[in-house]
Amino acid sequence: MSTYTCPRGHASIDADFCSDCGAKIGAPAMPAPVATTQPLKCPDCGTLHFASEIKFCEVCGYNFETGGHGEIPAAPEPPPQPPAILAWELTVSVDPSLRTAESPEAPAGWTPVQIRIVKESSLIGRRSVARAIEPEVALDHDPAVSHRHALLSLQTDQTLALRDIGSSNGTSLNGAEIPPMTDTPLKDGDRITLGHWTNIVVHSVKAT
Repeated sequence: MSTYTCPRGHASIDADFCSDCGAKIGAPAMPAPVATTQPLKCPDCGTLHFASEIKFCEVCGYNFETGGHGEIPAAPEPPPQPPAILAWELTVSVDPSLRTAESPEAPAGWTPVQIRIVKESSLIGRRSVARAIEPEVALDHDPAVSHRHALLSLQTDQTLALRDIGSSNGTSLNGAEIPPMTDTPLKDGDRITLGHWTNIVVHSVKAT
């Protein structure tokens, strides 16, 4: 007599259904049940935690590894912030090495000038009484500087930007000419050159 094995391992004399348990022979095996992660209950406060790997109870600080109580880990230290910029200063000087073949001789003995930027917008240029132009950064010593040459803009976050406002001879920053009518951010130590031989070094005054 032929026998058949049912899905549960019984020997059945019937080919269609198990003569022992009634299971259908030849039916696909039932998938194994999917294991579920049991919640982890804090023995101190009773909070259920469903994370697969957890060390501390986020409510009371119970340490699941050591059994310690109230051991809430300290928050990591925030990264140090750079010193805040309190102000910007300019050192204006004459650099004879900037002179071109078309430039006149640079004025001899010209003393460098320190200028602090205090307004939201500071004009760089040359004075003109007839046109009522009074630049905050006056460069009357250099005839190649336009009356309205460039603009320094102090932003709300205390950063400083430079914009050439359509000058006749252009403005260079660290040796490269900047595009007109475009704000270019400045940083400590930047060098602005314009006119025949005018050199401006930018300084940021930071909190100590």
